[in-house]
Amino acid sequence: MPTTFTYEAIDAAGARVKGKVEADSPEGAATALSNQLLTPLRVSGLGTGLRREVTIPGIGGKTSLKDLAVFSRQFASMTSSGLTLLRSLAILEEQTEKPKLKEAIAQVRAEVQDGATLSTALEQHPDHFPPLMTSMVRAGETGGFIDDALTRIATMYEADANLRAKIKSAMTYPVVVLIFSLLLGTGVILFIVPVFENMFEQLGGKLPLPTRIMVGLSHNAPWILPLMVAGVFGALTAYRRAVRSSTTFRLRTDQLKLRLPVFGSLFAKLAISRWARNLGTLLAVGVPIIQALDVVGGTSGNATVTAAMGEVRDTVRAGGRMSTALEKQPLFPSMVTQMLQVGEESGQTTAMLDKLADYYEREVETATDSLTSAMEPLLVIVLGSVIGAMVICLYLPMFSIYQNIQG
Repeated sequence: MPTTFTYEAIDAAGARVKGKVEADSPEGAATALSNQLLTPLRVSGLGTGLRREVTIPGIGGKTSLKDLAVFSRQFASMTSSGLTLLRSLAILEEQTEKPKLKEAIAQVRAEVQDGATLSTALEQHPDHFPPLMTSMVRAGETGGFIDDALTRIATMYEADANLRAKIKSAMTYPVVVLIFSLLLGTGVILFIVPVFENMFEQLGGKLPLPTRIMVGLSHNAPWILPLMVAGVFGALTAYRRAVRSSTTFRLRTDQLKLRLPVFGSLFAKLAISRWARNLGTLLAVGVPIIQALDVVGGTSGNATVTAAMGEVRDTVRAGGRMSTALEKQPLFPSMVTQMLQVGEESGQTTAMLDKLADYYEREVETATDSLTSAMEPLLVIVLGSVIGAMVICLYLPMFSIYQNIQG
């Protein structure tokens, strides 16, 4: 459904204008403004209700795909409108809301003003501007088509951001149900069980084992719950550190993800779609294939693809075809290698990679929707089972108490 967005932009004369535009997404609104020869500075939803993004001060300072997409689209619009790099960077610095990204843009502008190329200046800030982006900017500078390079960067990041947003949206319901189940169970153990325990003590009788277990959890909840929370956070922190510090650990973890039932196929399709989109975009702007394979391996989000690209790069460097090397990689289905082979033979490798990316992005969306539809009844059953088990545990003593009264 189209949504109304408010915007602030710069027109062809350099004046700031404000207004409203209808589009399916903020990225679509920015594209519509660019088609009207307006350079978007800020696009925000109007009346989005619960769908509005929540910003917490001090949290969320990391540059996201959406930030990169908006930055690239605005940058491309301004440079194609005739604004200089320094003027464009100054406007981007002014309108950027995230402090860390604003600081990075300011440093990039200062370095460009001192005589550095844009790609060199961006390369000094890898936390905000990834190697994929800097490589494409460098290729655009070399070929004299930096506007086209920035436009392709924006399109690539918009597609990636939209795909991730759809996946997150599809997973919102399962996560909400899971959190609600945990909160419900915690509330029952902390507040309801003690009330029933006092009542059982007054009526007398021996409590059944399930009820005794719940009473024990209730007594020890003040230290069990914090310990469980600390254990979860500790495990997540240790996992993230191991992924960042150990290439072998990350490779084994990503290989395990691809073997998971149901989810493994989704992870594989997502990795292939990102690989095809990024590689096609790199080749389209003139990045040499060896350098493109080096860069794209680290942007797929899966260490299995990174390892595969290393082997493919060695084959291509030795004079072989990329499609031939991919046939030896179990991650890539035969359809990928066959379409890529057709593209190599017809000289349409970039176009074929774009078609592969579109196909697998649709596959990811379909798989995500199907997974969500299958999980909804399962989650309802799980939630009902949790509530039912708790009710049975609390009411089991009633039967024994009633028997004692009858006796």
